[in-house]
Amino acid sequence: MKKTLLMFIVMLFSINAHAQCTAGSVALRQSLDKATAAVRDAFSRGDAAMVGRLHSPNVIKYFGGNNVIVGRDAVEKGARDWFKQSKVEFVGNTVENTCFIGNIAIQTVVFSIKTTPRSGGAPSIGRGRSMVIYVQDKSSPTGWLTLREIAQEAPPVTPSDSVR
Repeated sequence: MKKTLLMFIVMLFSINAHAQCTAGSVALRQSLDKATAAVRDAFSRGDAAMVGRLHSPNVIKYFGGNNVIVGRDAVEKGARDWFKQSKVEFVGNTVENTCFIGNIAIQTVVFSIKTTPRSGGAPSIGRGRSMVIYVQDKSSPTGWLTLREIAQEAPPVTPSDSVR
């Protein structure tokens, strides 16, 4: 089984070895920026339906350990549940790297999310680093859908960091 998996991975990389990671055209970068802004805006508005629509029906999101979300419906439900309990807004979003390969974009960002309990408790800010794979899709309101995402702890804040 391990040998088969290893052969598959080697074949996958060999087949795509010719693919070049580019910075993308200005228009392509702007369209992806618009799409990522739409996700952050949907969170700020508490619009779980829009959050769902900006994800592929087959999305998989890995948030550490056993915290894995599979499918657009699960993303929307998770957002809806979160928004019922809290006001959620991105207060930081620093793009570290963006790579375009055909109709796919791979982007890493360091983000900060402010969560304010609706019950009146103190807000908290969570920071993380994510790598998101986007695919261009005409069914998306922005032209892009999140296909895969993996998030981890963010690097430590340095004095030169600022929350936007």
